[in-house]
Amino acid sequence: MKLALEQLINDIEQDTKYTAASTGRARFSDKVMSALRKVEREKFIPPAERANAYQNRPLPIGHSQTISQPYIVALMTDFLDTQPDHKVLEIGTGSGYQAAVLSNLVKEVYSVEVIPELAKKASETLASLGYHNVHVCVGDGYNGWSNFAPYDGIIVTAAAPKIPTLLISQLKPNGRMVIPIGEQWGAQELMLVTKAANDSIQTQKLLEVSFVPFVRN
Repeated sequence: MKLALEQLINDIEQDTKYTAASTGRARFSDKVMSALRKVEREKFIPPAERANAYQNRPLPIGHSQTISQPYIVALMTDFLDTQPDHKVLEIGTGSGYQAAVLSNLVKEVYSVEVIPELAKKASETLASLGYHNVHVCVGDGYNGWSNFAPYDGIIVTAAAPKIPTLLISQLKPNGRMVIPIGEQWGAQELMLVTKAANDSIQTQKLLEVSFVPFVRN
C-alpha cells in the first residue's frame, strides 16, 4: 500500500504542474499532501473497487455517486486555505474520504449527505477509523447546516447550477467556499468563492471539471 500511495502522490503532483496555468498553483501545500498520505483511501470504497484505490481517478461507490479523484480532493482542500482552529462544512459526504482528509487539517468537519445509505456508511467508516471530529447528517445540501454556522470554509462535492445563497450566508467573513458550478453532465467550472469582511463576494474560476450533479431531496 505504501508504494501505491507514494505513486498516487506523485501522480497528483504531476497533475498539479499540468494544471498550474489554470489554477495558478504549481504545487499544493505540504500540509495538504501530508493529510492525503494519512488517509487510507481503500477503506472508503466498495470491496470490488479496492484494487483501484490508489489510482488517481474517481471510483463508483453506489447510488450513482463516486469517490472523487484524489487530485481534485487535494486541489479543493488546498484552496480552502485551512487552519487548525477552523470549522468546515462539507456538502456531499459521499464515501467520507474528503471529510477524512479535512479532519487532519481542521478542528471540526460538518458534512451533509442527501442519500441516507451513504450518510450511514460514511459515518460508520469515519467512526471506525477514529475520525471523531467529523459529524455527518442527512439533509438537503442547499440548506447547509445552520446549527453550527458560520463556517471558516465550505466545500461542495457535487455540481450545482448556481451558488446556493444559503451556503454563502453560512460562510464567515473572510471565509472561502470551493464549489463546482455547471449543468448536469455538461460544462462545469470549479469555483473559489471568497466572502470579504464587508460580506461582498468574489469568485474565481479554477478549473474545468466533471462532477456528479447536486442531488436534492
